[in-house]
Amino acid sequence: MQTDIMIAGFGGQGVLFAGQILAYAGMDAGYNVTWIPSYGPEMRGGTANCTVIISDEEIGSPLVRHPKASIVMNLPSLEKYEPLIVSGGVLVANASLVNRGPERDDIDSVFVPTNEIAEQIGNRRLMNMVAVGALITLLPVLTVSEIEKALENHMPERHRRLLPVNFQALEKGAEFAKKEAKLKVVAG
Repeated sequence: MQTDIMIAGFGGQGVLFAGQILAYAGMDAGYNVTWIPSYGPEMRGGTANCTVIISDEEIGSPLVRHPKASIVMNLPSLEKYEPLIVSGGVLVANASLVNRGPERDDIDSVFVPTNEIAEQIGNRRLMNMVAVGALITLLPVLTVSEIEKALENHMPERHRRLLPVNFQALEKGAEFAKKEAKLKVVAG
């Protein structure tokens, strides 16, 4: 089993941290992982993306051209990465900044209002964990509890007070995906 994930958006949306926590969770669960960040020179507002590979075998190459899943946090990222997802894959999009639905019907997708859900929890910066919660609901390579454990194990000390709201964001994203996901039609 090898699962390739692409996460993309603007700088400041927690894209790199979302990928990092997925990689830590995979590593803590005993998988081989890679995490490769890519970002523009801007601190906030520039493009940011990362790839994560989680595998139960040795990873031959860290490059991801056609991911099994993608989290896209804005419209430019949706337009760039939706076509690259493999058939049968998973798309999680930030409906707060994306003004259209999916163009493909051969993938599972959910368009989550991550900004609004994060604001309801009380911290807009939690939008990335809302998206991660939705992703792992549609792509069960890891569990919510494994993500929570990774947050506990790897969250910097100065941010540990935010663990409970991060857990809440994961749960809210998972709940939303369970109710609202558009699953591909399987002929048979």
